[in-house]
Amino acid sequence: MISVDAKKQELVSEFKNSGSQWRPVGEPVHVLTHDFPDKELGKAVPYGIYDVAANTGWVNVGTDHDTAAFAVESIRRWWNAVGRTAYPQSHRLLISADAGGSNGYRTRAWKNELARLAAETDLTITVCHLPPGTSKWNKIEHRLFSHITMNWRGRPLTSHEVIVQSIAATTTRTGLHVDAQLDTGLYPIEVTVSDADMAALPISRHHFHGDWNYTLHPPPTQPPTHKQPYTTTAAPRQHCPSSPG
Repeated sequence: MISVDAKKQELVSEFKNSGSQWRPVGEPVHVLTHDFPDKELGKAVPYGIYDVAANTGWVNVGTDHDTAAFAVESIRRWWNAVGRTAYPQSHRLLISADAGGSNGYRTRAWKNELARLAAETDLTITVCHLPPGTSKWNKIEHRLFSHITMNWRGRPLTSHEVIVQSIAATTTRTGLHVDAQLDTGLYPIEVTVSDADMAALPISRHHFHGDWNYTLHPPPTQPPTHKQPYTTTAAPRQHCPSSPG
C-alpha cells in the first residue's frame, strides 16, 4: 500500500523559505525581495510516494507540470527502483490518494495512465480516494511531507540539486528513509481522453462509492493461438520367429 500526492511547488533560486535555522551571528543568508519565477531555474514539482508499511518515501522532483502523466510516471519510477525489489511476489498495488489534483478521482488521464502502468507491470492496481475536503488525512501529508518541510525550513532552495539532496536527507526518529530523484521530462497539459478510450479501460468500480474506489486490471494472459500438431512415430516392426510345429 502506498500513499501518494503532489507537494507544494517550490520556486528555485535565492528566495525566502519560511522558518529559521541556526547561523553565525551577523551572517544572515541574503535572499531576493520578490519571488518572481527565475527564467532559467524555474520551479520544482515534488511528487511523493509513501510506503505505509515500510515507512519509506520516494519523491520524484519534476521541472515541468504536475499532470496525471507525471503522477503515474512517479509511481512507475518508484516501482522500478524500489517496489519491484521490495515486493517481488506481489501482484496487487493499493494506492491511497486525495480527491483532486493530478491524481483526482475525476481526472480521466489519471485512470488512463494507471491502466498503462497495470499493463506494463502486470499489477492489479486498486485506488481509494479520500473524500473531498479530507486530503490532510492522507498519510503522506503527516508522515513524509511535513518532515521534508521541517528539514529544509529557513534554507533557500537555490537549485534542483539542493532540493533533491534536502529531500533525500530527511529522516525521523521512527526510522523514516527517503529517496529522491530529479525528473526533467516534459508533461504537456490539457491532454484529453475520449469517451471511447474511457469505455475501453479495464476498470471495475467497487460497490461502495465506485467513483472513489476502483480497480484497474492488467490484460489477461493470452493462451498460444497456434498449437503444435500432435505427431506419432510408428514403432519398428519386429520379426517374431515361428514356433516349431
